[in-house]
Amino acid sequence: MSYIWQHQHWPNFHYDGAKLSALAYQYAKKAALLAGSLSQTNQDDSIAAQLNLMVDEAISTSLIEGENLNPASVRSSLQNYLNLTPTPIHVADAKAEGMAALLVDVRQHFNQPLSKEVLCNWHRMVLAGFEDNILHSELTVGQWRDSPEPMQIVSGPVGYERVHYQAPAAQDLDALMTDFLSWFNRQDNQQIPGVIRAGIAHLWFEVIHPFDDGNGRIGRAIIEYALAQDLGMPVTFSLSTHIEENKKEYYRQLNVASCCDASELANPEMLDITCWLSWFIETLIAAQQRAAEKIATIFAKTEFWQRHRNTELSERQKTVLNKIFKAGKEGFPNGVSARKYAALGKCSKATATRDLGDLLAKDCIKSEGVGRGMRYFLNNKS
Repeated sequence: MSYIWQHQHWPNFHYDGAKLSALAYQYAKKAALLAGSLSQTNQDDSIAAQLNLMVDEAISTSLIEGENLNPASVRSSLQNYLNLTPTPIHVADAKAEGMAALLVDVRQHFNQPLSKEVLCNWHRMVLAGFEDNILHSELTVGQWRDSPEPMQIVSGPVGYERVHYQAPAAQDLDALMTDFLSWFNRQDNQQIPGVIRAGIAHLWFEVIHPFDDGNGRIGRAIIEYALAQDLGMPVTFSLSTHIEENKKEYYRQLNVASCCDASELANPEMLDITCWLSWFIETLIAAQQRAAEKIATIFAKTEFWQRHRNTELSERQKTVLNKIFKAGKEGFPNGVSARKYAALGKCSKATATRDLGDLLAKDCIKSEGVGRGMRYFLNNKS
């Protein structure tokens, strides 16, 4: 197996702009609509929507790499960095703090050039809290990897390992990353559709794999950095949530785009990355759609409680309704049964039935079906 960084024309990527133009336009149109929807709503709703998406991004980008973050710690850390009132938590989480710092830094400084200093600072954020982990104790933090051993992505048991990818040697990283950063910061790159520039940047960075660990999380931060530069403001979606749900395909697409047969090394057409960019843009569009649904849920929740501000409800009823809102469109696609309500409200089924009848009478919910098949849905229409 050979790799595209070994190609004689590296890193002169080619792509078919005509094939990608419709997708790039679809992405740009959706990005403008999402930004507009947030700008036209009240500030509290806008902040809530963006905060929820950032929490999702922090958790999901770490999950892709097999790291689990505490959602409450992530939210509290983000609120702190954004100068919002942080939600009190009992145990501080350095990993959550680091990821929150990274996401906020990307959003606050995207209009500045990308540099080695910025990337190394992001690396320190990504690996915050890993100091006592034996698997990370010997990692080079805050600088390019410097081990003479090959950086390989492998799978399989000892003695039967399969090498999926091998990155360039450590001694070549300064030159390779200088070229990458020079390209990323070039003014004439503004002529490239932003979503295509982001796709090229992510692949290029992941191929070089300049750090001992954390390349995926930093590479996805670079995507957001590039897209924010194109839009002129922080982007509104949680890309990593969609990627985490399709993780195998994400790694497969990266692997296909990064590798080649030895016979292709001299082929000037080998560095065509149209297929990679097509998949990449389609993934971003799917992430945008998911973000739009989450934002719509937040706005619907505000409208719902505004409409029922004078409706007399018990604390249990309010708690269950908020849990249903929090679950979102995918949480209860077939509605809530009396048994499910009882579980959510921590009450008996008889009490649940009474609560549901009261909510129906007060137009908070609507019902479908009969008997044991009765299901209840939020009534979001005024």
